[in-house]
Amino acid sequence: MTAITDLVIVGGGPAGCAAAVMAASVGIRSVLIEPDALCAKLQHIAVVNNVVGGHTSGPELAAAVAEDVARAELCEVDLGARVIEVRAYDDHVAVRTDTGRNVSAPYAVVATGVGPIPVLAAPWLTVATDLDLPTLWGAKASGAAGGSLLVLGADRPLGTFLRTHPTLDATVTVAYPQEDDYKVDEVRSDARVTLLPVAGLSVSDVGDSGFTAAWFDREGRPGTGTADVAYVNLGSAPAPPSGALVPDTSGYCPPDRQHPRVITAGDLRSARFQRIMAATGSGGEAALRAYYGLRGVSSARPGSSLY
Repeated sequence: MTAITDLVIVGGGPAGCAAAVMAASVGIRSVLIEPDALCAKLQHIAVVNNVVGGHTSGPELAAAVAEDVARAELCEVDLGARVIEVRAYDDHVAVRTDTGRNVSAPYAVVATGVGPIPVLAAPWLTVATDLDLPTLWGAKASGAAGGSLLVLGADRPLGTFLRTHPTLDATVTVAYPQEDDYKVDEVRSDARVTLLPVAGLSVSDVGDSGFTAAWFDREGRPGTGTADVAYVNLGSAPAPPSGALVPDTSGYCPPDRQHPRVITAGDLRSARFQRIMAATGSGGEAALRAYYGLRGVSSARPGSSLY
């Protein structure tokens, strides 16, 4: 069965939820499809300091956003379904989910966000095959209290982790490749952090004693060390549904590369704008693009140079 609406929204993070609220505010019916809970990733961010509205934790913000979406009566929320294909045509977009549902609309906002980069995708890092290291995203401080912590990569969850646990009694060694150099500025002044710029690093398990690491620095000099706890923090990469989405060379889907009826929003657009507020704003703007398109305002059509 195919449902027909004005706008289909793929992804229920901050961008997708903002699109739903904005669409309802201008009289547009929408269907929001999300495989998890609304703003599920925010549940893993204990401390936020870059959003308006007085919210200081991810779960608090996620609850507030979900309440806003619930008040948007023109939005139907379909949780537990994953969009597996988006097809764009001259006059509509067709979306198919893994539950067998099809949704058709004149426009689609795709805000599927990003997921963690796997260890195998990091050419500078080798992890023993018998290790399944957890990601730093959402990690609990209890696992590293009073010991030594090795963080593999300097992506943004590192700063979030340290702000979330300001009294954590642990030494934190951050091993990172050259492409992460600019990311360490956020944690450079934290007295608990030791920065370890490397050209290559390998990690192995030494049983109850924790982990051992061997590396070459940027000058080719070897080094070794141990840690009680190790986390992967390599960053994120987009995984858009198949079909109409057009990625750039980095895998992201900038709005100006898409079909005129497909509007990308949130973290899916670019690695440079992965912030909650940036995602929220882009979701609201994406819904307005669809609104203008439905009203025949061609100068503001999705994919135009005004985006």
